[in-house]
Amino acid sequence: MPVVYDVVEHDGGFAYKVGNTFSETFAFHEEALKAAKTAAAEQQVGGETTGIEYEDAQGKWHGEVADGSDRPTTEVSK
Repeated sequence: MPVVYDVVEHDGGFAYKVGNTFSETFAFHEEALKAAKTAAAEQQVGGETTGIEYEDAQGKWHGEVADGSDRPTTEVSK
């Protein structure tokens, strides 16, 4: 399932939205669309494979390897 960047009207201008999170507000639709395309492209760039540690909701710590090439697919909705 791709991560979708939707360009929407927001705070008197336009923003892109992923889920329930909005970007900054842009004066023009084209500016928000360009920013959404840039953000979507950057999210697909792989990084380094590295070890990570995290604490779950029950307070237990876990360690695992995060694959830096495991990136989501993205799309931009105008």
